Order: sequence, then structure tokens, then C-alpha cells
Amino acid sequence: MVSVNKAAKQLVDELCKNADLYGVIVKKTKLGATLIDAGIQAKGGFLAGKFVTEICLGGYGKAKVLWKRYDDLELPSIFVSTGHPATAALGSQFAGWQIKVGSYRAMGSGPARALALKPRELYEKIRYKDKADVAVLVLETTKEPPEDVITYVFGQCKVEPDRLFLVLVPTNTVTGCTQISGRVVETGIHKLMNLGFDPKLITHGCGYAPIAPVHPRFAEAMGRTNDAILYAGVACYTTSYDNDEKLRDLVDMAPSSASKSYGKPFLEIFKEANCDFYRIDPGLFAPAVLMVNNVKTGSVFKAGRINMEVYKRSIGL
Repeated sequence: MVSVNKAAKQLVDELCKNADLYGVIVKKTKLGATLIDAGIQAKGGFLAGKFVTEICLGGYGKAKVLWKRYDDLELPSIFVSTGHPATAALGSQFAGWQIKVGSYRAMGSGPARALALKPRELYEKIRYKDKADVAVLVLETTKEPPEDVITYVFGQCKVEPDRLFLVLVPTNTVTGCTQISGRVVETGIHKLMNLGFDPKLITHGCGYAPIAPVHPRFAEAMGRTNDAILYAGVACYTTSYDNDEKLRDLVDMAPSSASKSYGKPFLEIFKEANCDFYRIDPGLFAPAVLMVNNVKTGSVFKAGRINMEVYKRSIGL
């Protein structure tokens, strides 16, 4: 049986064993949980970002940092692939657990979600639930979680506190920018699902996106990391589907350019929405380019384009 937490734990062990190599800091809490700082006080980096990406994918996906040409620019990028798209991307990597305990706030992603079923309706759609005595959660945060947050998380996951591993990654770090661009495949699957496509029909997924340059302010960093996928991310999928015409229509609606909000750096869009994500067209959150191969017919459908004009504005070039 596929267990994203058990598989991710092997990656966590490697990260902890070679903490100096990957630029992370490992510590135990009073309750016995393990915190892995990948960018708060720790240096982190591209290698840490690669590891965090694979941890988020529950150990059922691979990531590689490389250089990629986008028009006239050579940019550091991350390439991601998985043979378990629905489980690895939606069942693990998707940032679907908003941690709210007291005054503490963080966005949770990674395999522990499959134990706590956050959000439950998503797991019903992909028909997956993990069974493991270990929980691994990645928190996008600038602060270490206090003990009451840790108690809440291991309680929701139904594991012992010493079997909980929390990876802490601020957005405005090299690690954070790397692992967010590593969500390009997940972003496309999520968009297709929202359009009515059954994600379980996707058998393979791969994609790449540039790794955004770091900005010290969170809002600017958040904008840049979103734009890396929205304007320069490419995702490719394999499926077996009965209706080519319907599949073509779905692909046409899938890229970010199909959204009415498309065309400006994300930070501008966010500010125009009075900094309210719920006022932004959810259809915007998708890769710039999607390509789908229907192995049942041999057809290939592609939609969208890389828009370096907007991405350059986003990163200040």
C-alpha cells in the first residue's frame, strides 16, 4: 500500500542525518516532536528545497534543480516528476491544511494531511487515506510552532508526539522559493480537477518552473513565487480518456491565461483584490502551459504560453 508518510520519513531521515550539507537545523521539542528548520534561522538552499519538494510529494515524486532557458534568460529551475499524480500531488503536496491555533498561523502541506484528512472532501475525490504511525508535515511559516500547535497537529494525525516531524520553510528564502516552484505539477492537476476532470485518471505527471529570486518582504516573495508558475511554469500529464473532444476543451480551460485575472504580476492582482485571496479568480492558479497526452488515442493537447514579459516585471528585470 502507498504510504506517503512512511516514504517521506525516509527523506526526513536523510535530511536530518546530513543537516549541515543541506543547511538545515534539527531540534527536538519538549514533547519529543522533531522540528527541521529549513530557512527561519537555518541557511537552507536549493538542495534543501529539492528535499522539501520530494517530502511534500510524500516520497512518491522526484525533483531536480537545473538551469533552463526562458526566451533570453537562463534561470535556475526545478523539474518535478511523479508516477502517482493524484496521491503525491493532491493527497500530499497540496497546501490544504490551514493551521490556526491561538495566534499562530501557518499553511500546512505534505503527507501528514493524508492522516488528518485536510481537507476531507479532497481525499474523498481521490479515494485515498494514509495509514501510518509517523506524520510528516511541511509548514510555510517564519516562526517555530509553540507546544499547543504541536499538540494539535499530532492529535489530528493520531500519532505519538515523538513520531511527528515538522519541516519549517519561510516563503522568502531560497528553500521556500524552490519548493513552491516545485508545486507546478500539483497546481495543474488541481486546476483540472476543479474543471471536472477526475485526477485519478492522470497516470503520470511532470513539469518545471523557474525558481523565483528571493525578496525579503513576504508579500513580494509571495507574488514572485506565484508568478513563477502562473507565467513560466510548464506541466505535462499522461492520461487514458475516452473523449478526445472533451479532453481538448478541458486543456484549453486549464492554463492560467484562461483566467480573467491573468495578465499582471500576482502582487498587483492581490492588491487590487484588497489582499483577499477569495476575491481573485481561482482559475488563475494554474501553470502557464499545460500539455496532456491521451494514451488511449495517442492525441496530444496543449494550451497556454510562457509569458516572460509579466514574469520579468514580477522579479524586477
